[in-house]
Amino acid sequence: MKKTPLAEVKDRFETKEKLVEAVEHLATDELWIDRFNEDKGLLRVSNQKLLRLYAILTEVKERFGSRAKLIDTILELDRRSKDQGLRTKYATFPTPRLLDLFRSASRRHKRAAAVAEPTKVPKKKTSRSKKAQAKVRAQA
Repeated sequence: MKKTPLAEVKDRFETKEKLVEAVEHLATDELWIDRFNEDKGLLRVSNQKLLRLYAILTEVKERFGSRAKLIDTILELDRRSKDQGLRTKYATFPTPRLLDLFRSASRRHKRAAAVAEPTKVPKKKTSRSKKAQAKVRAQA
């Protein structure tokens, strides 16, 4: 059975304050665009959202290192690495949205690669008359 967000926070981080601390530690300029209210802070955000944000920031940091590298990877998968306008547009997107874009682009890339390599189907042997078979043997 799946745990509730509160139980998961208590198991993994002990308190919500420690979870917020971990998210703030990951939320550097390389991975994060400050879009939350400074007056309220991250303590007012729900446990579920904080857990999701922690998972996303951890994945991006491990796989790509920074948002810029994630954006470069997305553009490469879409074969638009020279498109500076799209690069600047993606730079305004939050990290979770960029990760979703990466996942969908990688699925598209895998499908396109699967279609590009068709599987070889063995040719069916056609039955021939004795006369046609003799002709084929004579030519070979």
